[in-house]
Amino acid sequence: MDASSINVSQHSSFLYLSRVDVVKASQSVDSVEVMRQVFGLHASHETLLPDEAYLGWQNQKQESLRSLNMPSYLGGDLDIAGTKIINSNPGNPQRNLPRASGVTLLFDTLTARIQCIMEAAYISSLRTASVSALSVELCQGPKEITTLAVIGAGVLAEAHIALFIQRLARLRRVLMFDFVLERMQACYENLLPLLQQYNVQMSFAESAQQAVEQAELVVPATTTTTGYIQYNWLNPGTILINVSLDDVLPEVVFRADKVIVDDWTLVKNDPRRLIGRMYRAGQIIAPDDAETIIEAGQRKIDAQIGDLVLGTRKGRERAEDIILVNPFGLSIEDIGLASHIYQRAQALGLGTHLDY
Repeated sequence: MDASSINVSQHSSFLYLSRVDVVKASQSVDSVEVMRQVFGLHASHETLLPDEAYLGWQNQKQESLRSLNMPSYLGGDLDIAGTKIINSNPGNPQRNLPRASGVTLLFDTLTARIQCIMEAAYISSLRTASVSALSVELCQGPKEITTLAVIGAGVLAEAHIALFIQRLARLRRVLMFDFVLERMQACYENLLPLLQQYNVQMSFAESAQQAVEQAELVVPATTTTTGYIQYNWLNPGTILINVSLDDVLPEVVFRADKVIVDDWTLVKNDPRRLIGRMYRAGQIIAPDDAETIIEAGQRKIDAQIGDLVLGTRKGRERAEDIILVNPFGLSIEDIGLASHIYQRAQALGLGTHLDY
């Protein structure tokens, strides 16, 4: 046994990063560029993405609970492995608790020992918004985005608005719709410093349709499982990031000029979400399927996000293209972002070392 292996084997602690630590370390990380790096590795087949483990049960209140464990590995310059554990109970907000909570674990790829455990929920919302922002940058072209419509007023909605305010130079207006006025007001108050700093106006729409019809960029971030967004609500040139996956009607999938997913295998294998259901109904053709003849009532997926990162496929080709992006969400995004946050936390001296 050589000296290096003796040293690592004697290491008996890992770093714990609280939510406060994670937020502080993330301030100096370009999360959108991290997502670009992650999707580049994924499209280059330098990642491992096993199936997630799903545990569901009912508690004594007859509430449906779930725990998801999502491991992954990223090669290249990152060379990191880890897993995200996220648990949720839809009844928690009634107890003044977040619906979801969890931790992200990073592993040393030499020894497989745990390097770091950090709060997962903030990373999850930040990486989700960052994938949306990357998708816009890859698909925007010369199209200027001045108005953003966001449906829903939860954590994901707030994360998206905050990031887009800072990254879209021409953004001047945010329209939000949620059925609960108090949620919209709370979101507005949380975002007010950023809105003022970047001179962006935020107002509340009276309906989802009213918000969507006035925007060049649409982000539904809801909990619905029933579609409602109609194709004729969308202006020519609109980018729709279907974050919550079920908000658009099938007609949007059929009629959009481009339909882009993050990972086709995960999207098609999910039986619950819209595009997975359409695939099972024989309505969706895989992006790499060159043999199947597309018939009436069918639609081929145009690209995966990694294809756009590598430049093997195109996003926007015409100014009037309506583009639908359907980001399912991948644990490689969480682990890739967590690895950068871990490095920054070490540089900043953040966190607490805990013994095994």
